[in-house]
Amino acid sequence: MKTKSFRHLAKVANVSPATVSRVAKGQVNVDPAIRARVRKAADSLGIDLEQRRNEKANIIAFMLANRDLLHNFQARILFGSQTYCVSQDRELLFMSFRYSPSTPSKELHLPKILSERGIVRAMILGGTNSPNMLNALREREIPFAVLGNNVIGEWDSSMFDAVYSDDVQGAFELTSHLIADGHRDIWFIGDVELPWYARCAQGYRKSMLQAGLEPRLSEIHSDDRQLGYLAMRSIISRGEPVTAVFAGSDQIAGGVYEALRQLGLEIPDDISVAGFNDSEGALFDPPLTSVREFPEELGTHLAEFVLRRIQSPDREPQTLIIPTKIVLRRSTRALTARPSGEATPGYSTERLAKA
Repeated sequence: MKTKSFRHLAKVANVSPATVSRVAKGQVNVDPAIRARVRKAADSLGIDLEQRRNEKANIIAFMLANRDLLHNFQARILFGSQTYCVSQDRELLFMSFRYSPSTPSKELHLPKILSERGIVRAMILGGTNSPNMLNALREREIPFAVLGNNVIGEWDSSMFDAVYSDDVQGAFELTSHLIADGHRDIWFIGDVELPWYARCAQGYRKSMLQAGLEPRLSEIHSDDRQLGYLAMRSIISRGEPVTAVFAGSDQIAGGVYEALRQLGLEIPDDISVAGFNDSEGALFDPPLTSVREFPEELGTHLAEFVLRRIQSPDREPQTLIIPTKIVLRRSTRALTARPSGEATPGYSTERLAKA
């Protein structure tokens, strides 16, 4: 839109050229009534504000926050976002960015490309994010959508466009399946200081308590595979009762496999093992029972939410929860029952002593 067009439209709408510019850029700091008046005037003059805005900024940025590597799960979210953006004639720009969750939002230094108006139109937030980033983007009037499972800290999801994987329900259903198979001593292994593991632990704990069973959570904090290995070794070395392990990710389950094999224990004959996210489970030996998430769909809907926000800046924030699915494989088994009705233990301390 040329300057004289701004001025003519501003005169017809009875607003300042600066207000027309803010409406044309999709900024949210414009009174809805004034925004509607500007758009009505633009329609009467045959001016397509959305088309003009898109000519200047056609790029959606996918920001992988606070992650060293593009994890397989995040890569699939990125793929889903990219596929949708391409279908809508938008370009997707990938960027990696680290920031401190303790930095006040007004002092948070965003990537330089975001400070240049007319380059990046909106953001998709992948990786691990904190409320200060969400507030910083809102304060600077940059449209965005966020993967809700990976936000650390207290935040009100109803205030932002967010897409979730229903990990709480998935964890509940997997735990309930293990209980139905006769397992009573089920351990959850995951770093519950991280939100995605905390959410899985929430579903696990709910299922255990509803069945009148004691939740058993590992207290070890480490990276995924190492966490599974250390936690499993610790549980066995302390002689804790365990017939099944619910690992908070397939990567953690890989460490559990390694620990059990070093101890001479068989999966699932001695201990059943299940994972979460189903990113690697089919490649395990034996193949891993896991909860399948749908990262491509998460990415698709994150991109869809962002484009909707661009088109309708004043719409109410949206939240979408994508269901999960249990995939049963050979790493878990049903326990036989003793005459008393108690489940048969998966391993014995005497056997471990001989190993």
